[in-house]
Amino acid sequence: MRRIETEIVVIGGGATGAGTVRDLAMRGFRAVLLERADLAQGTTGRFHGLLHSGGRYVVSDPHSATECAEENAIMRRIHADAVEETGGFFVVTPYDTEEHADKFLQAAKDTRVPAQEITVAEALRREPRLHPGMKRVFEVEDGAVDGWRMTWGAAESAKAYGAEILSYHRAIDIIVRDGAIQAVKAKNEKTGEIIQIDCRFVINAGGPWAGQIAALAGAEQVDVVPGRGIMVAMNHRLVGTVINRCIYPADGDIIVPGHTVCIIGTTDQKVDDPDFLEIPDHEVQQMLDAGEAMVPGFRNSRAIHVWAGARPLIKDKRVAAHDTRHMSRGMSVIDHSTRDGISGILTIGGGKLTTYRLMAKNIVDYMCEQIGDIRPCTTDQEAVPSATNRPNHKITDRLKQRESDRLDDQIICECELVTRSMIEKALEKQPEANLDDIRRQLRVGMGPCQGGFCSLRAAGVMHDFTKARLPEGASTAALADRTSTMLRLFIANRQQGMRPLLFGQQLREAALDKWILSGSLDIDHLPAPNPESMMATGDLALLHGRHDGIAPTGFEPPKGKGTYRDEPVLDANPTTGEESAQ
Repeated sequence: MRRIETEIVVIGGGATGAGTVRDLAMRGFRAVLLERADLAQGTTGRFHGLLHSGGRYVVSDPHSATECAEENAIMRRIHADAVEETGGFFVVTPYDTEEHADKFLQAAKDTRVPAQEITVAEALRREPRLHPGMKRVFEVEDGAVDGWRMTWGAAESAKAYGAEILSYHRAIDIIVRDGAIQAVKAKNEKTGEIIQIDCRFVINAGGPWAGQIAALAGAEQVDVVPGRGIMVAMNHRLVGTVINRCIYPADGDIIVPGHTVCIIGTTDQKVDDPDFLEIPDHEVQQMLDAGEAMVPGFRNSRAIHVWAGARPLIKDKRVAAHDTRHMSRGMSVIDHSTRDGISGILTIGGGKLTTYRLMAKNIVDYMCEQIGDIRPCTTDQEAVPSATNRPNHKITDRLKQRESDRLDDQIICECELVTRSMIEKALEKQPEANLDDIRRQLRVGMGPCQGGFCSLRAAGVMHDFTKARLPEGASTAALADRTSTMLRLFIANRQQGMRPLLFGQQLREAALDKWILSGSLDIDHLPAPNPESMMATGDLALLHGRHDGIAPTGFEPPKGKGTYRDEPVLDANPTTGEESAQ
């Protein structure tokens, strides 16, 4: 067993975890981040992409509104490459009363959320698809944020300051001696290697999985309540501005333009387990119907993907235990020294992606107080490396890039304008990546065809890249099996997010994709992948099986493996949500 030594271990590689390890590293602490899958593959990668202005919460949750407004401005500075300044409208549709709107401007003023009322005519001039029967419109400073790009930016910054980032490493034990944290054991999901990280402090940033992580240290019944929400991506931007209904927060009241699509969300239902989230058909229909109130004809537009995520809400005694919609979005720190008698471990939950940096600051401040080593936070003063001296992201950025290199670099994904060299550069940084890891970095397969054409090409680029780096005499048959396994998993995850939408033109395109794959590869009759290829994917559900013992479509569970109770939904199954957005 390999052993390493550090000061602080952060468990959970979403936005909050990456922000925390960045904060620690910038304050001069030695820190290691553990994430059981790819960075931002959990809650951070399963949301609608909204950078909150705070407007949504000015009436319902004033404290969260102020936090969002303040962090919104910081995010635009330190993550310019991940944030698009779309602006936002809160609209009173013909189906809404003006009760909430009458409170909106004063509440915005009280919470220091920038907002102003504009005329309906001006709103329609800027967004002609909006409902012409709108009663009132308020303009706010909403934006769109790429949660993956933002999280990687924080991780890159942390590494530049000396932190170590261990993705695909699952924490399997937190060692406590004499009531104090001593070490964390983790398993490399791609190699099976066990490592022990000796440390003096653990910060649990596991989001909706935080309770499971705390239990590894003997801290039971941590009150994190997973709130499931679904989102639906449409095949193009029906609006260029974030559109919110000016009502008390409800289901399906936000449309966010992001990259080449727009996303409507979201529902909010309490679940017992954040893994294997179901996507009920009636909720998909509910989202499509809800869009009609803001954009007439929304339901007749083409939906291309649906997914689910789980919010890490902290149990709120003010509302019923099942009422996740009305639980506070504020952050909360659990001190296990006072709660469980275990020193050297803190858990953080709640919050919003927009406030991830503030959550990280607060948890590190709390840790500094506990260990008696106060160091100032500077994460708001320095942009992450990828955003340094960069303007905010624009939808036209990639088109501009392709205009300059389209004659020299093969385009692999036409929908998202991803080139061969972009994939190769991503693989150079992460040579053990699977195709879904590359998708999260580059958006391969996230356009209208959902990988129907580019998946084969991307797999071919990965195959060539890996083959060129094989040691002399290595088996190319094993490589072929590895590539096929990567491709099949990628396709299964793409198809999973389309199943609830299979009607009309979407069904026809899914059939076309199926014919392409069957005709070119006879993919339905490929041999079962070998265990080495399955392990190379790092896919937790593929390696450990679903809770109910069902393997991903097209795969058999590894021999000798049983079901595993603590893994997220990363497989393909008609009743589960896709493992990440779009």
